[in-house]
This record gives sequence, C-alpha cells and structure tokens, in this order.
Amino acid sequence: MGRAFEYRKARKLKRWGNMARTFTKLGKEIEIAVKAGGPDPGGNTRLRVLIQNAKAANMPKENVERAIKRAISKDTADYKEMVYEGYAPFGIAMIIETATDNTTRTVANVRSYFNKAGGSLGTTGSVDFLFEHKCVFKIPFSESIDLEELELELIDYGVDEVFVDGNEINIYGPFDAYGKIQAYIEDKGYELISGEFVRLPLDTKEVTDEQRASIEKLIERFEEDDDVVNVFHNMKESEDDEEDAE
Repeated sequence: MGRAFEYRKARKLKRWGNMARTFTKLGKEIEIAVKAGGPDPGGNTRLRVLIQNAKAANMPKENVERAIKRAISKDTADYKEMVYEGYAPFGIAMIIETATDNTTRTVANVRSYFNKAGGSLGTTGSVDFLFEHKCVFKIPFSESIDLEELELELIDYGVDEVFVDGNEINIYGPFDAYGKIQAYIEDKGYELISGEFVRLPLDTKEVTDEQRASIEKLIERFEEDDDVVNVFHNMKESEDDEEDAE
C-alpha cells in the first residue's frame, strides 16, 4: 500500500463539509457530464459513475433528476471546470478544482482566500508537477474476488494500486485510463460504488501544529465556497488525522 492508501486515510470524508454542499457540488458535476455526453446514463459513461457517486453520498434520486433536467434546459447557465494552483503559507502547494458559471467571481475569490491567509495564487503549471493525477474506483469487497488476479488483469490498464479498505476494494490508475478501467469493471459485472479523479502529492511537507491549524483554516475556507469541488495539497497529515481515519 503506497501513497494512495495514505492519501485515503488522510482525506477520509473531510472534503465538501456538510451534506448540502456535497449535493450542490455533485449536482454541478452531473450537469457538466450531461452537457458533455447527453442525459442517458446508458450512453454517458461519466454520468453513470456520477449517479453512483451520488447514491454513495446518499443524495436523493430527485436531486439527481433535477440536475439532469437543469442540464438539458436552455435557461440554465453553463458550468466550466477551472483548476487553480498556488501556495498556502509555509510553502504548502495547493490545487483547487472548481465548477463555475462565473470565472471572474471564482478566480477573485480563490485569489482572495490565498492572499488573506498569507499564500499566493500561482500560474497554470506552477504546482501541478508536484502531484500525480489519478482516477480511483471503488467496488464492494467479496471473498470470492481474487485480489492478485484482479490486480494482474488491471495492470494492462495502467492500474498501479489495488487494496481493500474496510468493505471496499480501491483501484487507483492513471487519469487518462478512467474510461478503460470503468469499462473493465462494468464488463466484468462488478458493482461500481464510485469513481472520481484525485491528485496525489509526490511528496509531503512536514508542518508544525500551529502551521497546520493555519493551513487547515484556508482549506476550510476553500471548501465552504460553492464553486469549489476539490482541494488538494501536499501537507503531511498529522498522526491524529491518520488515526481518526482508521
């Protein structure tokens, strides 16, 4: 078990804060997927996974249906996926993924959060090289599944990590192998719990407890913004965080 496992332990379910914000952000992702690939999950692979993600997050079915209807309505705004990079205080690299209908507002907010915390918004590519862009899928664990055989088969798809986490099997692979891995999971008849994209830090930086508190306040500020979908950083998690995630 490598960086992906440590990342999973550290993140747990911290991101997105409360359930209402989770539903809002999932709704935006669903709208983007529908506009890109159509409203039929049968022919839209990304939408199929997002519907599963919504189910895993206990998002009501009617919320999903409303998001799909909004996407096909001519009166709704188009959301754009924008990625911002920068540094938090103490040299901690951060990548902020957003879905917004107003990029001017979003970039102004992101810059403001960085500045007020003593950090800085960077240019495209300024910290991206410090992270690996990965996809991760989760399927239910079963004693009937041979993990070694599963991992051997998935190596052909670029998968570099397969491990059991509680009642789930986590599968990590390259960002651009998302569609192929999803197809494999569906073709083999495995139940798909969720699928998402993540950015794993190539290395993590140690900070003091006081520095950690300051950076965590900035992370919370980002996550409270409705335009922000994900926040990634390379701060080494505290031992307490890892124990809480066990």
